[in-house]
Amino acid sequence: MAKSFKKIFVSLLICSVSFWYLPAQDSVAKPNHFQEFQNKQGVQERFDYFFGTTNRYSENSAYDWQATVNVYHNNAQKVQDTLSIRKYELMQSQLYYDIGDFSKSVAIANQLYKKIENLDMESKKILLDLIDNNYAKLGLYDRQFEIRNEKKNLGLTDKVIFYDIYSNLGLHRKAMDDYIKDKLKTIREDDYYGQAQYQSNVGNYLLLDMSIPTALTYYKKAKGFIDVYLNDISREKTEQEISNGNLLKGIIEGNIGKCHALLKEYDIAIPYLENSVTLINEFNKGKFSSEMVENTLELADCYLQKEDYEKAKEYLLNGLDPVKIENILRKNRLLASYYDRIGDFKNSVEYLKRNVRIRDSLNRNESSMKKQQLAAVAGQEIEYSKKMMEQQKKDLEQSRSDLQAKEERINIVFISLIFTLLGFAGLVFAYLKSIKNQRLIAEQKRIIEASLVEKDSLLKEIHHRVKNNLQMVSSLLSLQTKNTRSKAAIEALEEGKSRVKAMALIHQKLYQNDDLSVIEMQGYIESLINSVQSVYKKGGHNINIAIDAEGVELDIDRAIPFGLILNELVSNSFKYAFPDDDENGKIYIHLRKTGTQEGYFEYTDNGIGLPEDTDDRANSSMGIRLMNRLVNQLQSTLNIDKTSEGVRFWFNFK
Repeated sequence: MAKSFKKIFVSLLICSVSFWYLPAQDSVAKPNHFQEFQNKQGVQERFDYFFGTTNRYSENSAYDWQATVNVYHNNAQKVQDTLSIRKYELMQSQLYYDIGDFSKSVAIANQLYKKIENLDMESKKILLDLIDNNYAKLGLYDRQFEIRNEKKNLGLTDKVIFYDIYSNLGLHRKAMDDYIKDKLKTIREDDYYGQAQYQSNVGNYLLLDMSIPTALTYYKKAKGFIDVYLNDISREKTEQEISNGNLLKGIIEGNIGKCHALLKEYDIAIPYLENSVTLINEFNKGKFSSEMVENTLELADCYLQKEDYEKAKEYLLNGLDPVKIENILRKNRLLASYYDRIGDFKNSVEYLKRNVRIRDSLNRNESSMKKQQLAAVAGQEIEYSKKMMEQQKKDLEQSRSDLQAKEERINIVFISLIFTLLGFAGLVFAYLKSIKNQRLIAEQKRIIEASLVEKDSLLKEIHHRVKNNLQMVSSLLSLQTKNTRSKAAIEALEEGKSRVKAMALIHQKLYQNDDLSVIEMQGYIESLINSVQSVYKKGGHNINIAIDAEGVELDIDRAIPFGLILNELVSNSFKYAFPDDDENGKIYIHLRKTGTQEGYFEYTDNGIGLPEDTDDRANSSMGIRLMNRLVNQLQSTLNIDKTSEGVRFWFNFK
C-alpha cells in the first residue's frame, strides 16, 4: 500500500514538473516582436520586419523601439553606411509619427525627401506616405498636393485626390460628394471591409457637417459590414487583416457613441465609447491615436452630463495628451467644468484662462491661413484639371490617329480580299462581299459611336469641373466679402461674384445639355435672372420681367458675352431703376436671330432712367465700359436710348 502511494506521488510530481516546464518552454520558443526585431541580421531584414509587423508595440513601447533604432543608426553613421542610415532614419520618422511627435517625424522625412532618387521604390512609398500623413496632422494641407503629385508621377497611385484636404479645410459636403463619386463604383459587393470603410468615411463627413442622424445611419451600416467581415470564417485572414478589422470596428463604434452623445443619449453612447477605447488600445497599442483621445474626452463629457464626477475625473486624468488644438481646448473646457461642479473654482478658472490664451493665439492666424490654404488648394486643383484636359486631348488625338490607321488597314485587307475572290463566280462573290461589308460597317459604326459617347462624357466632365472651379472662386469672393468693411469694396466684390456666377451658369447649362455645342438662351436667361434676383431681393420680387428668346441658341463664344452683358443690365435695373420699389416696374428682354449667324438684342425697363450726365460718366463707369467691350467682341456697337420712362439698350450682332 505504501509503495503504491509512493508511485502515485512520484507520478503526480512528474506531471506537475512537466506542467510547469512546458509553458516555460513555450515562452522561450516564442519571443516577442521587439526581441525578434533585435535578432534580425542586417538592416534590410530589420526594415522589412519593422514595417511588416502588425501591432509591434504590444509587448514593448514605441520608446523602447526608438532607443534601439537610435543605437543602430549611430552605428551606421560611425561606419558611414549610407544605405543603412536612410533605412534607420525612415524607421525613426515612423516612430516619431506613432508617438504623436509629427514635427520631428516630418523634419526627418523631409531630409530624406531631398535625396528621394537614391531610395528604392518600397522606401519611396513609405516616405511619401509618411510626409503626406504628417502634413495632414500638422494642418499643412496645401503641401500635401506636391507629395500626392509625386506619388502619381512615380506610379504609386492612379490619381491625385483632394476630398480629405477639402474636409480638413471645412468643405465637408464637397469632400463627401467627391469621395462618393470617386469610390462608390470601385468597391465590390463582397468586399465587406471595403464597404465598412466606405460607409464609415461617408459618416465621418456627415458628422463633421453636423448631420448627426444621417451620419449615425451610415455608421450602423459600417458596423454591420465589419461584423460580417470579422465573423466570416469562409475566408482566411492574416494577422494584419484581423488587426485592421478590429481597429476599424473600434473606430466605428466610437463614432456611433459620439453620435448618441451629441443626441444626448448618454446611456447608449457610453458602452459604444468604452468598447471603442478597449479595441483601439488593444489593436493600436503603442501608437498615438486621435480617435482614442476624442473617445476618451467624449466619455468624460458623458459622465459629467450624468453627474458621475469620479468616472469623469478618471477619463480626464488618464494621461492621454491631445495633439490637435480642438482636443486640447475641449480637454481644458471639460476640466474647467469638472472643477466647477466639485467647487474647485480656482482650478476651473485656470483651465478657462488656458483656453482663452490658446484662442487668442489661434484667432490671429487661423482665418487668414485657412483662406490662403483654400486658395492654394483650389489653384492646384485647377492646374491639375488643366493637365487632365490636356492629357485627355492627347488621348483623343491618339484615338483618332489609331482609328484612321485601323481604317487604312481595313481598306488594305478589303482590297486584298477583292483580288483574292476574283476567281469566284458572280452571285457567290457578291453575297460574300455584301456580308463582309456589312460587318465592317457595323463594327466601325460601333467604334465611332463609342468614341463619340466618350468624347461627350469628357466634355461634360470638363464643363462640370470649370463650373465647380468658378463656384469656388465665387465662394472665395464671399469669404473676402465677410472680412471687408468698406462698402465700396463689398459692392465691387459682389459685382465680381455675380459676373463669375454668370459664367459658371454657362458651363452648368452646357454639361446639362445633350448638345454641347450650343446653349438654349431662353432657359439660360431665366436662370441668370433668378440668380441676380436672389441677390437683390427687395426690388426683384416686385418687378415684372418678360423674356422673349424662345428657340434662340448660341454657341459658348457668344453666350458668355451675352450673359455678362445681361448680368450688368439686370443688376443695374434692380439697384437703380426702381428706388421706390414700384410694383408696376417692368423689364423686357428680347433676343432673336435675323439670319443664319446675325441677330438682334434689346433690353428695356420703365424705371427712372439714366442720369443727365450719363455720357460724361460712360468713360468712368466700370459697367458701361465692360458692356462696350463685350459688345465689341460680338462685332457690334452698344446703343443707348433714353425714353420718356426708363431706358433702352440694343445692338445687332454677328
